[in-house]
Amino acid sequence: MMLFNLSPIFALLPLIIYIILAFKDIHPVLNVVICVILSAIITKQPLLSMGGVISEALGSFLALIGFIILLGSALGAVLRKTGVAEHVVMALMKKIGIDTEKKAIITSMVCSILLVALLGTLAGANAIIAPILIPLVAVIGITPSTLAAVFMGAGATGLFIGPYSPQVVTIMELTGLNYGSYLVGVGLPIAAICWIVTYFMSLKIQNRTKGIYMYENVEKPDMNYVVKAETQRATLVFGLSVLLLIIYGIFQGSGSSYAIVVMFTAAILTGKAGGMNFNDLFDTMMEGAGRMIWLFIMFVLFHPFITFIAEAGAFEAMVNLIQPLLRSQSKVVFSLISTLTGIFGIGGAAVAQSVVMDSMFKPLVEGLALSPRLWATILLVGSQITSFAYPEADMLGQMGLARSKDLKNMVKFGVTITISTVVFVLMRSFLG
Repeated sequence: MMLFNLSPIFALLPLIIYIILAFKDIHPVLNVVICVILSAIITKQPLLSMGGVISEALGSFLALIGFIILLGSALGAVLRKTGVAEHVVMALMKKIGIDTEKKAIITSMVCSILLVALLGTLAGANAIIAPILIPLVAVIGITPSTLAAVFMGAGATGLFIGPYSPQVVTIMELTGLNYGSYLVGVGLPIAAICWIVTYFMSLKIQNRTKGIYMYENVEKPDMNYVVKAETQRATLVFGLSVLLLIIYGIFQGSGSSYAIVVMFTAAILTGKAGGMNFNDLFDTMMEGAGRMIWLFIMFVLFHPFITFIAEAGAFEAMVNLIQPLLRSQSKVVFSLISTLTGIFGIGGAAVAQSVVMDSMFKPLVEGLALSPRLWATILLVGSQITSFAYPEADMLGQMGLARSKDLKNMVKFGVTITISTVVFVLMRSFLG
């Protein structure tokens, strides 16, 4: 039932408002609250029963993803407190070396990829390693502009390949792919493109900005860094626990909820191995999780938002409108339209973008018999590359962590990534 017996297509109005507000200076939770209320009014949902709707949303898949993000942030806080994050970065620096600009860029990329993949958060992981990396790479002459591109390009790919990163879990759930199939057919190919572009663009940005931008008043790196015994032990326990839990999960074919076990178990074992008592450990975890509570609330509210729109028949009505564009039944045409719609037409959190894209285009995906791998590729590029196409929160956030104000080079870098990944989707679409 629609307000004033409007056509179901008008139920998309709150979604359009959400997309517009997502690119404005408004808190994401406030944005969703506004749009949930609007969608409830337009679809004639009784507002006094919203408590029951929220209760149902707490058991939704989006709420699960939000909880996984909370635990990832909690684990990150434990890694920082125990010194594991610093130890991993310093160990990689010594292993690969940072005596040249190229080695410094490669090492920074590896550090960012590794921690983002393990924690499932771009901003959270890079926030941990930035204060450690900056003094080390500044000595070599790496500019803030270069490190910003590294954090954005390499860090984002950690979200593409991390076995329990929110985006990977979401796409696997939507497409039915297992992790092995996703990694080989979707995650690694897209990540490889981004790695190559990031590396060469970082070298280019370094050449452009050397002598123009530089780190000033940076604390000198501790070249006599000696790892404590408990930190070494905690690092070993962290690495082994995560590795064994991931292997067990893949072997057992565990679902998305298994990520909760991985994050929680790794945090407890690492904290105890690092000498933390249980009170201090849980205080640290709660402090870390608290930084992401806004995202959990946003995802809980997003469930009724999308549900109201879907139940009104808005997505079916929209598909009927764009059917003339797809009369050729071309998978190539559909892949291009859906990918560009995701990148440029849907804003907000990447997980939410994937859910919206899946809700919008699922009937056409089934009608064109797209393979799960192709649809997963479209979902990944359509939801994640938005951060590269626009100078929005993620891009500006990585610039802030790298202490860079060079938006011009960052935009050029983002456009290059966007074009490269869209071209890959087009090439991939010929395979079905």
